[in-house]
Amino acid sequence: MESIILKEPLTFIDLFCGIGGFHQALKKLGAKCILACDIDKDCREVYLENYGIKPVEDVKKINPTQLPDFDILTAGFPCQAFSNGGKKKCFEDSRGLLFDEIIRIAKEKKPKFMFLENVKHILKVSSGEVIDYIKEKIDSIGYNLTLFQLSPHNYGIPQQRERVYFVCVLKTLQPPVNSNPTIVLNPTIDPKTIDFNKFINSDNVPSKYYINSSILETLEAWDEIIKQMEVGEKLSPTLMINDAFTDYSDTQLNSFPAWKRDYIKKNRPLVQKYYAILDTWYTKHKALLKQREIFGKLEWQAGPVTKNDSIFNHFIQIRQSGIRVKKCKYFPTLVAISQIPIYGKEKRYITPRECARLQSFPEDFKLSVDDKKSYKQLGNSVNVENVYNVVSSTLKHYDMI
Repeated sequence: MESIILKEPLTFIDLFCGIGGFHQALKKLGAKCILACDIDKDCREVYLENYGIKPVEDVKKINPTQLPDFDILTAGFPCQAFSNGGKKKCFEDSRGLLFDEIIRIAKEKKPKFMFLENVKHILKVSSGEVIDYIKEKIDSIGYNLTLFQLSPHNYGIPQQRERVYFVCVLKTLQPPVNSNPTIVLNPTIDPKTIDFNKFINSDNVPSKYYINSSILETLEAWDEIIKQMEVGEKLSPTLMINDAFTDYSDTQLNSFPAWKRDYIKKNRPLVQKYYAILDTWYTKHKALLKQREIFGKLEWQAGPVTKNDSIFNHFIQIRQSGIRVKKCKYFPTLVAISQIPIYGKEKRYITPRECARLQSFPEDFKLSVDDKKSYKQLGNSVNVENVYNVVSSTLKHYDMI
């Protein structure tokens, strides 16, 4: 991140702060945090360790009349109610209503800017009712809203993480005369020049990060069959091998959800084409592939099979939907649930420090000593580089930097 300094000091409050992705970006600009808040005890500890500020626990207990004035409100408000990883309950989920706490505080304090972040699916869930509600609320308390969709990979960071940024500007705050009313955010780095070596540390990686036992055995089993596929073969949709080798009755098939019936039907041509190979292979690995339901599902998203292809040429995630394989172009989106990307080339999980790099946290950022907590916290965090670009572009537009 380039060094840009504010013309005048600005203060901010950091709601749903997590481990401080917004704080990192605003600190880089020279802004001062006067309040942070997060319900997660572990996040509060990491925040205190890194910034010397102890976040308050409950946003609902913040009394805005007791707060000093501040210039900026930031909030990566809870996304579980809106995300693909959640159940998209939206207004039925109390976490979806926490957005109203932002409005409650902003209505009273009227900061010049609000910078908010959420998953891209918020734009379309509930047939657009959620985003319409958010827009109406922001407008009703006196703010103009501009939306941006950004991902770290647009800025030379090898993580595809599409997010929506809400830039809310107090209507009484006018931009400088003759300035362009559109805030332009151009990627500063050609994605084709992404250097993995800046993010991966292949030397002295502790043994605990290497995959082993049944997961490694399962991936090696699937690798056997990948190597026997013809060049150009498309493995789509998800290959559900246990279902392919189960003789279901019509009654049983009809009892399945439509998506599962559709997958079984679409798997049949591939299974028939390679039946002799698959039959021998499945007999050999059946017990392993049935250990867990997800072991028997290959979600190949790495394109047509190439010459000398291997499952270990790619990134791998063990997901609820099965074993997902993606091209080694960008890291899969970091998420808060246990789907840590496996770097196939080295047969290991990426480390918390590597996750921190993918979220643009500095090398001296102090992570939790508990890896599981770090993965969750980094999966929930905003990307610092993306936040910095949004905030600095906005403040520059309003002649504040």
